[in-house]
Amino acid sequence: MTRDEILDMVEQEDVEFIRLQFTDMFGNLKNVAVTANQLAKVLDKKCAFDGSALFDETRASEEELYLAPDLDTFVVLPWRPQQRRVARLLCDIHDRKGNEYNLSPRYILKEVLNKAREKGYDFYVDPQCEFFLFHLDDNGIPTTLTHEKAGYMDVGPMDLGENARRDMVMALEEMGFEIESSHHQKAPGQHEIDFGEAEALEIADSIITFRSAVKSTARRFGLHASFMPKPKKGVAGSGMHMNFSVYKDGKNIFNSKDDELKDEAKAFIAGIMEHARAMCVVTNPLVNSYKRINSGFEAPKEIRCSRKNDNSLLRVSARYAEDTKLEIRFPDSAANPYLAIALCVMAGLDGIEKGLVLDDSSSKLTEDKKTVEQLPGTLREAISIVANDSFLSDVLGCEFVDIYIKAKLNEWDEYMEEVSDWEVKTYLSKV
Repeated sequence: MTRDEILDMVEQEDVEFIRLQFTDMFGNLKNVAVTANQLAKVLDKKCAFDGSALFDETRASEEELYLAPDLDTFVVLPWRPQQRRVARLLCDIHDRKGNEYNLSPRYILKEVLNKAREKGYDFYVDPQCEFFLFHLDDNGIPTTLTHEKAGYMDVGPMDLGENARRDMVMALEEMGFEIESSHHQKAPGQHEIDFGEAEALEIADSIITFRSAVKSTARRFGLHASFMPKPKKGVAGSGMHMNFSVYKDGKNIFNSKDDELKDEAKAFIAGIMEHARAMCVVTNPLVNSYKRINSGFEAPKEIRCSRKNDNSLLRVSARYAEDTKLEIRFPDSAANPYLAIALCVMAGLDGIEKGLVLDDSSSKLTEDKKTVEQLPGTLREAISIVANDSFLSDVLGCEFVDIYIKAKLNEWDEYMEEVSDWEVKTYLSKV
């Protein structure tokens, strides 16, 4: 879309406000809102903001940065008023010299995909995004309560969220998304919406917009949509499975005439398995993420690859003839999609470049070769892995990783200061 086309559409569609959106390093959506009168200046990349917004509270003092709208991401938000409408533009971030800012998650993914193209590879992804719909209390504060008892792929009236989920899908399609399917997931109040396949950067952008659309639509139904990985004990958590198609010379490396994967595809899988533990601090970024990993309910724990529907880390899925994908199952719904996709791409390519061999058992074994290696059990363990593995710094950059790990250490320290209800219940009367 061109600059003039956007200006014309703003006038024709009665757009009054434009949200200039980007994410911080953790994947939280941020925005600066401007009126239509300011749009011409914005399109000239003259909208400045305080760069500390990229780092939450980790870096309070930061240089002034500039929003550079990606014109192809302009879309009118269908859930906002139909008069004096609201649109959004996703933005890259530039420094004062006009260069793209190297600590922007979107920039990191763009650079990774450019490197992949130089090697002859293109990546297409279709994610399966899970979330919960919970009630709000009388003050509008989110709870973990739901009145429904529905389970996997149940329908109404058991599925009390089907109308909200329908409106989410309709809003997304109105914005140009291709939605393959949606259904109720296994836990009461849990839902899944699956995207059609698209180029990796487009999918990362779409996931960010998807989360906003889902939350906004849920509020219209008096509900709260949560992407917390494990909001309740005793039920399944929410993952963000990503199905990868990897194209080399226009052909998906996972496709084969017989049922045997090519060596290139096996090496890509081996690369993901090799770096999975180091990736977890990004793909599973919260203290709560490891409650999902450790609780079962088909959440992956062991580093292995399968062709079956089970709790393996990776699954080779042949949906149709000549349409085989690698389903990467361990990222959860809290992950920053730009960073998660970037790490998956580079881990797989590293496997190809090093000629890694997929073990006959399709498992990554521990040093004694008797047990299957596992993902870290806590955020603290995930953080400690990074200290002895340069993979994250090689992909995301040393400065980015230093800031990110500092924030995650602070999160862990805050968690360790808390006294949980379980501790009081278990220890108060005994000790």
